[in-house]
Amino acid sequence: MSDTTGPSVRERFAAAAREERPDLAELCLLVGAEADPALDGEPSDLAQIELDRLAGLLPFGLSTPLEWALALNRLLAVGHGFQGSPADYGRLESSLLQEVLRRRRGLPILLSVVWIEVARRAGAPVYGVGLPGHFVVGLGEPEGEHVLVDPFDGGRVLSAEDAELLVAGATGAGLTPAMLTPADPLDIVLRILNNIRAWAAPRPEHRPVQLWTLDLTLLLPRHPAKLRHERARLLVAMGDFLGGAREMDEYAKVIGAFDPESAAGIRAEARAARAMLN
Repeated sequence: MSDTTGPSVRERFAAAAREERPDLAELCLLVGAEADPALDGEPSDLAQIELDRLAGLLPFGLSTPLEWALALNRLLAVGHGFQGSPADYGRLESSLLQEVLRRRRGLPILLSVVWIEVARRAGAPVYGVGLPGHFVVGLGEPEGEHVLVDPFDGGRVLSAEDAELLVAGATGAGLTPAMLTPADPLDIVLRILNNIRAWAAPRPEHRPVQLWTLDLTLLLPRHPAKLRHERARLLVAMGDFLGGAREMDEYAKVIGAFDPESAAGIRAEARAARAMLN
C-alpha cells in the first residue's frame, strides 16, 4: 500500500514530469498507479526491480546496434515472451507498465518502454521512435549507424521498407525523416495517455478514465491547450454542468485575445451547460 500521508500520485507525477531529465519508467509507473491504486507502492517498486534484473541478464561486450538488437530479442522476446497481439489493444492493462511487465503483453509503445528501459540500464544507445500508428525502438545513433526494432512483433529488426510499410498502413502516406526523430520521455508519456483516452472514449462507463488521463496530461509541461476545452466538455457529459461551464469560461478567457470567435462559441457552450440545471 502507498503512504497516504505522502504526496499524491498526481503530485509525484507533476514533479517527475518537471525533472531536468524525466524518468520514463517512473512516469509510466505513476500512470499505472493513477489507473489502479493497487499498482502503487510495492508493485511499482517491484517493476523497477524487474527492469534492473532484466538488464543484468544482457551479455557484456555488445557494441554494434545490431548486436544490441539481437541480444534484446533473445532476452525479452524469446527468453521472456514479451510481444503483442491484436487482442492487447482492447485492454487497459496493455497501457500500464506494471501490468505489461507482469503479463509480458502490451501495446507497441509500452513494450517499447520495456525495451528502452532494459537497454538503457545496460548501457545501450537506445531511443523511442513514434512512427504514426506504431511505436518502435531505435538502437545506435539516430543520424548514424542504427537499427529499428518492433517490440510488438517480438523485436523484429525492421528494414527501411518495413518502416515504410508500417507508416503507409497507418496513414496511407510515405515515411519522412521527421518521423524518425527520437521521442523524449514526455512525448512518450503524452502518447500513452492519448492512447488510454482513445481506448476509453467510446464507452460512457469509462468517462472517469478519460478524466484522469486528461488531468495527468494537463500536468505535463507541454500539452495541447485545447485539452482544457475537452476536459470541460467531459465534465458536462458526466453531469457536472457547473464545473464544466466554469472551465469553459476560463478557457474562453485564455483564447479570447487571439481567437475571439472561438471564445464566443465556448461561452455559448458554457451558458448551455448551465441551462441544463433548469
